[in-house]
Amino acid sequence: MTIQRTSFYVMLALVTIAFIWLLIPYYAAVFWAVILAIIFFPVHMQLARLLGGRRSIAALLTVLMCVGLVIVPALLILASLIQEGTSLYQRISSNEIDLNDYLVRIQNALPAFIDNWLNSMKLGGFAELRANISSGAVQASRSVAGRLLSFGQNALQFFISFGIMLYLLFFLFRDGADLGRTIRDAIPLNDDYTRQFRDKFSAVVRATVKGNIIIAMIQGTIGGVAFWALGVEAALLWGVTMTFLSMLPAIGAALVWIPAAIWLVLTGAWLKASILVLIGVFVIGLIDNLLRPPLVGQGTRLPDYVVLISTVGGISLFGINGFVIGPLIAALFIAAWSLFAEQQRAERAKSKDIK
Repeated sequence: MTIQRTSFYVMLALVTIAFIWLLIPYYAAVFWAVILAIIFFPVHMQLARLLGGRRSIAALLTVLMCVGLVIVPALLILASLIQEGTSLYQRISSNEIDLNDYLVRIQNALPAFIDNWLNSMKLGGFAELRANISSGAVQASRSVAGRLLSFGQNALQFFISFGIMLYLLFFLFRDGADLGRTIRDAIPLNDDYTRQFRDKFSAVVRATVKGNIIIAMIQGTIGGVAFWALGVEAALLWGVTMTFLSMLPAIGAALVWIPAAIWLVLTGAWLKASILVLIGVFVIGLIDNLLRPPLVGQGTRLPDYVVLISTVGGISLFGINGFVIGPLIAALFIAAWSLFAEQQRAERAKSKDIK
C-alpha cells in the first residue's frame, strides 16, 4: 500500500469521524428519519409509480403521510402525557391523592406475620416502610414531572430537531434509491454480499421495528383504557409506560398491570383487581401471540432473549431511543453473522467438492 493511499484512508476515517461528531447533537432526528424512511419507503415507491415517476411529489406526500399517521398522534400523546404527569405531581403534593391513606389501608389488609417478618429482616416494620414508600413516590412523581416539564420547556430544541427530521426524511424518500446505490458502491464487499446484507437487514428492521411498535401500542392502549375504566389514577401515564415496556418480550406490560392488580386487592377492590387480571392475561397477554406471527413473521423476527438483552442495553446507553436502537443493532449483528455463516458453509461445500 502506497503512502498516498494510506494517507487517503486516514483522511477518510478522520472526516467520517468529524461528520459523525457533527451529527451527535441531532442523532435522534437523523435516526428517526432513517427509521421512518425504511418503513415507509415501499409506500413512497408505490406513490412514485402512480404519479408517473414524480419522486419529489411522491416524497412530499409520503412525508405528510408519516406526519399524519405517526408524528401527530405521537405529539398529541406526548402533550397529554406532560399534562397528566404534572397534574399527578401537583395532586400528590397537595395531598389531593393521599398516598398515606392508601398505605394505611394496605397495612390493615395485610396479615400480622408480614409486619413481624419485616421487623425480623431489620426493615423497620411496615410503618417505617410505609413512610419510605410515600417519600419515594413523591420524589418519583417530582422527577417524572420535572423531566416532562423540562422537555416542554426545551421547545426550541425540539422543533429544530423535528424540522431536521422532516427535511432529511423528504430527501431520503426522494433520493433514497440513488443514495442506496452510492453506499453499496462504497462498501468494500462484492455486489452479492452487499445485496444479501441489505435485503436481510431491511427485512429484519421492517419486521422487528414495525411489528414490535404496533404490538406495543395496541397493548399499551388496551392497558391504559382498562386502567381508565377501572378508575386507576394517571391511566394515560400507565398506558404509555405499558407501551414502552411491551417491547420487552415475556414480561412487558405485566410489569405494570400485575402491581396495579395487587394494589387493588390490598385496597379491597377485589372486583376491579379480578377484571384487570382477566384483561391482562386473556387480552394483553394473548395479543403478542396472535399479532406477532403475521406482523413480524418467523423467518425475520429476533429471538426473544436477544430482544430483551438488546432493548435493556439500548435503554442504558441511549435513553428512550434505546427501545429501538438496541434491537436495530442486534438485527444488524444477526444479519452480518448470518451472511458470514452462509459464506463459511459455501466455502466448506466448495472445498469438499474440490476434494
